[in-house]
Amino acid sequence: MDHHGSPSPDARPEVAVLGGGQLGRMLGIAGIPLGVTTRFLDPSPDASASAVGSLVVARLDDVDAARRLAQGATVVTYEWEGVPADTVRALDGCAAHPDPRALDVAQDRLAEKQTFARLGIPVAPHAPIDTVDDVEAALAVTGLPAILKTRRGGYDGKGQARVDDFDGARAAWLDLGGVPAIAEGVVDFRRELSILAARGTDGATACYPLVENRHERGILRTSRAPARVAESQQDEGRSIALRLLADLEYVGVLAIELFDCDGQLVANELAPRVHNSGHWTIEAAETSQFEQHLRAILGWPLGSVELRGCAGMVNCIGRLPDRAAVLRVPNAHLHDYGKAPRPGRKVGHVTVVAPDDDTLEERLARVHALQQDDG
Repeated sequence: MDHHGSPSPDARPEVAVLGGGQLGRMLGIAGIPLGVTTRFLDPSPDASASAVGSLVVARLDDVDAARRLAQGATVVTYEWEGVPADTVRALDGCAAHPDPRALDVAQDRLAEKQTFARLGIPVAPHAPIDTVDDVEAALAVTGLPAILKTRRGGYDGKGQARVDDFDGARAAWLDLGGVPAIAEGVVDFRRELSILAARGTDGATACYPLVENRHERGILRTSRAPARVAESQQDEGRSIALRLLADLEYVGVLAIELFDCDGQLVANELAPRVHNSGHWTIEAAETSQFEQHLRAILGWPLGSVELRGCAGMVNCIGRLPDRAAVLRVPNAHLHDYGKAPRPGRKVGHVTVVAPDDDTLEERLARVHALQQDDG
């Protein structure tokens, strides 16, 4: 290490990753041509990332195991926003990116909304719920219908309930466990968008274009890049991302999920990590989100975010489609995460790249026809 904390030019960097799912696996794959070694901490001995790096099997809140993982590493990072921030803070003397403050924000939906609002980023009307007596007051702020969400935990649609009346809201909050929650007003949006951006240790930034996403039952099914939006919306998306990167003193790749409400972007959630809606970057951007994250956390120059045409990504939920059939689709790229089939599980994805929108839609339709959804 030099005095700035960057690896020396002849060092072979070692990255310790908290979490060993498919995002960690793809980080590991991206590191191989760069000479970067990755190692992982995950509670499952069958973790997807174990195919590309050594694995310490332990809970993510096991500080001793995290310290063993981090020993001798150039930098520590994480591939899931559920990693306990206290685990990262306990790694004294280890460079860790992104800063765990980003985890504090992402893991508490109220703190997340408050952060957006403080930075002047539009959000849905919202209010906290700590007791059953708070439900009616919260819904007076949000209106009905509303979405109740647990403040902590829950992803891919878990820990949420839509409510249409006061009595139903009280019951829904109790069904969520009676834990601290927030009520959010239902946003009337045209489509769901996301943006991924990176910030390096030197403060340099790079933003990928807005991506259009389609969810079903709370799980991302399809992403399309770039989203077909006006340049003013692209500028707005970049502005939102840059404000968050600066405020959090962020290093690495950050994803922000957004609603398009008649041309205005309304922030939904942030994810302090590489993101499912950025998988298309592996084949369709000059620098994939995974390589970009490694560049950022290792103090290397950020790569170009220019596109190589337009792209679509289809998540494989439950089980993979027939490999040979996918590979007959021109410029289709299958990614198998090495996971056992299970309903609702992301077991892989297919990215399709094309020179124009019409060709992309035709190729995506062929991929969708092959998908045997178990979601």
